Amino acid sequence: MGLSTGGVWAAGSDKPEKEEVHIGFIPLTDCASVIMASVLGFDKKYGIKIIPSKESSWASVRDKLVNGELDAAHVLYGLIYGVQLGVGGNKKDMAVLMTLNNNGQAITLSKKLAEKGAVDGAGLAKLMQSDKREYTFAQTFPTGTHAMWLYYWLAAHGINPMKDAKVITVPPPQMVANMRVGNMDGYCVGEPWNHRAIADGIGITAATTQDIWKDHPEKVLGTTSEFVQKYPNTARAVVAAILDASRWIDASLSNKTRMAETIADKSYVNTSVDVINQRILGRYQNGLGKTWDDPNCMKFFNDGAVNFPYLSDGMWFLTQHKRWGLLKADPDYLAVAKAVNRIDIYKDAATMVKVSVPKDPMRSSKFMDGTVWDGKNPVAYAASFKIKA
Repeated sequence: MGLSTGGVWAAGSDKPEKEEVHIGFIPLTDCASVIMASVLGFDKKYGIKIIPSKESSWASVRDKLVNGELDAAHVLYGLIYGVQLGVGGNKKDMAVLMTLNNNGQAITLSKKLAEKGAVDGAGLAKLMQSDKREYTFAQTFPTGTHAMWLYYWLAAHGINPMKDAKVITVPPPQMVANMRVGNMDGYCVGEPWNHRAIADGIGITAATTQDIWKDHPEKVLGTTSEFVQKYPNTARAVVAAILDASRWIDASLSNKTRMAETIADKSYVNTSVDVINQRILGRYQNGLGKTWDDPNCMKFFNDGAVNFPYLSDGMWFLTQHKRWGLLKADPDYLAVAKAVNRIDIYKDAATMVKVSVPKDPMRSSKFMDGTVWDGKNPVAYAASFKIKA
């Protein structure tokens, strides 16, 4: 049965050109859909075998994608765009096949800062004014999502990340250890490394990224443009398998619990299940006695709304790269997004797994500071911020 009939691929022209697909991931909760697609055998249904490959840092993911050691990866949205434009590494044409998750990252401040009143952005800004010294914050990759959430959040509280603080790059699994020895005052990273800092008694959650931008894009399934050109059927099959896994994760609390148990294993995230499963179920605590249920916790599917690679999402990262001086001039925002986000491949895969696709490749989003981003005038938007590089 071919694609046109909505069936799963079998023989003939729809057959994946490459059956074994090596997909890199970093030990983070949001690698779950890639892992579950492999563990639960969703990949087999589409004639491929996903081989997850645990990587040590985002720089290593970037290098292995670019040199072809990895076929695809669970990767930071902004990293793919950085490589496309030759920012933070060699320039290569890249592709975003789908968004893997929305929400579910956070900003952690050290317990020491919290004890001095820095329990949120306003408290941090006040402390940095009164207790003057060099403050160090960590993100996970210069063009990545965590750097952009951290900068946006600091700037929204009047702190210029480029001038008022020192910003360092630390791989996600090393954040907690670095904070424990006092290498930084705060960091932005994906789960479970924010909850882990609370469990270990060394940090507090000052903000979640869904507080900054509700239902923001986070990790994507990234690859090179060359891979998609060479193996289009394989690319579609991978998206279809991961869409199935995403839908499975979000389908029930018991599925989320099973997912947490699976990815906690040392071959994947390598932490205790309780550090993963609380926030995946939306149960948050800030490490200072406050607890809440967050309806906007990490989502993997949300009826397909998560996974569609909106052009406006990709363009937003470019506006922030321009804002913080990573891009010297405005690129052609829309043209870059159209080249990178492979909506064609995504739509084909979504048809196969019967997932609805939004009508508009742009969406409108409201941020913590009240500003609205809809992708309509990226040049003006990028220039509109008072605090910039």
